[in-house]
Amino acid sequence: MTVFIGGAWPYANGSLHLGHIAALLPGDIIARYYRLKGERVLYVSGSDCNGTPIGIRAAQVGIKVEEVADRYHEEFVRSFQSLGFSYDEYTRTDHPYHHREVQRIFTTLYEQGWLYEKEVEQVYCLNDQRFLPDRFVEGTCPVCGSKARGDQCDHCSTVLDSTDLLDKSCKLCGHEPVLKTTTHLYFALSKFQQPLERLMKEQKGKWRENAVQLTSRYLEEGLKDRPVTRDLENGVEVPIEGFRDKKIYVWIEAVCGYLSASKKWAGEGKGSLNEFWAKDTLSYYVHGKDNIPFHTIIWPAVLLGMNEETHLPGHIVSNEYLTLEKSKISTSQNWAVWVKDLLSDYHPDTIRYFLTINAPEKRDADFSWREFIYSHNSELLGAFGNLVQRTVKFYKKEFGENLIITKVDERAQQKVDEVFSSVGHWIESGSTRQGLEEVFEFIRWCNKRFDEQKPWVIVKENREEGKRILEEFIYFISNLRSILEPFIPFTASKVGEQLGMTHQPLWERVSLPLKLTIENALPLFNRIDLEWIDLEREKLIGKSKGE
Repeated sequence: MTVFIGGAWPYANGSLHLGHIAALLPGDIIARYYRLKGERVLYVSGSDCNGTPIGIRAAQVGIKVEEVADRYHEEFVRSFQSLGFSYDEYTRTDHPYHHREVQRIFTTLYEQGWLYEKEVEQVYCLNDQRFLPDRFVEGTCPVCGSKARGDQCDHCSTVLDSTDLLDKSCKLCGHEPVLKTTTHLYFALSKFQQPLERLMKEQKGKWRENAVQLTSRYLEEGLKDRPVTRDLENGVEVPIEGFRDKKIYVWIEAVCGYLSASKKWAGEGKGSLNEFWAKDTLSYYVHGKDNIPFHTIIWPAVLLGMNEETHLPGHIVSNEYLTLEKSKISTSQNWAVWVKDLLSDYHPDTIRYFLTINAPEKRDADFSWREFIYSHNSELLGAFGNLVQRTVKFYKKEFGENLIITKVDERAQQKVDEVFSSVGHWIESGSTRQGLEEVFEFIRWCNKRFDEQKPWVIVKENREEGKRILEEFIYFISNLRSILEPFIPFTASKVGEQLGMTHQPLWERVSLPLKLTIENALPLFNRIDLEWIDLEREKLIGKSKGE
């Protein structure tokens, strides 16, 4: 089986915050899981370095667009690596390879008759003497009345055109813009209404509920043709005569990155493109709620328009929003926890654990410093860390560092099989939160069993029975090394090192006889002082006030 996983492309116009990671982390968990199963996996993403957000940041700080993109792309790479993201290809949309592939896709759509010229009115700023990209236009959403920008309303998720906004103003100078006539190329999205309705019906069980609801709304309202060119300063040049002074609109260009990144990966001799883009490929697209229509409507329509017999999006893993201390994350007001800062003070698996066990899969979830630190101390340290240390340390003290587990109670083996099966089911369905909950239910069951069996008492009464009991718990821990690898890979690796497990982990229970060597019995985690809760809150509030 081949598995394709596409993670959404963060804009390289500012640092990553926890909301970004919460949305993207399921992709890495799914990729790691399928690799443990021995499946062929291609996991791609990259930094979105084209379009308006980068231009806004460059204008704000007075440097070139390329400098902004380079700075944040490099920061993203470091952050993802530090968090253990296992991308097979992490690239960027300003790479020449991406530009060439997007132009090829664009030309194909034009030749197939899906693109057409249309004279339209576009928002123009007389003060700045330029057509304004949608994100440079701010105003009121005509659907819900909330504050919105020109391409999308974050409040009601309506995809907008900047001309739709009420009470428009230019983000650059604050003046009220005017409408001016110009000619653009449009994508005949309305002609894909029925094929996309069929796709949603076929894949409904694989899509998160928010994706089904939002896509249903767009389809019920009737799809409208959308402009695919814009007067932008940076981006992919339009390869069509008469439009070469324009750029390809980022909303259609960025999603093409899934294919361009795959082709770049294959072109570097790392594997076959066709096997990961065949119709029977199992695919997952992982992103936040605001990106749903681009993955359930725009990208499938592009693939259908190209008519190249490629797979269409299967699983849509679309998270709701992550709030911060009960308030919406706001980068402009510095109400955010930046990933690069968090990684300097906390273990990456602490971050991965919290954002998975509290993932906003069905509704918005909240990050609070109190819950973050308490979850580390009570679950990672108190439940799992404690299980490992008290078992391994006690065994080494009583029976030495070498052991061979030849036999384990059949019910214990069955229990392990059930955990592998259940957790695997949840990961395959895209419910990584539920999968991790099952793992920690098993860990709590192990701790309870340890307390009930009292090996510290039994070992004094019947040494062989005490040894057998401890071996059973080391057997559980040996299996947890594989079960936890998709979720908290650094810790899983550490468990393997502690027990001298040199073989690669697999998604199946360890085979017997199992020869182990207890290399060390040091704690997997350190306790985080509760004083950090107030210190971190004060720091957050201070930064948001500009202190």
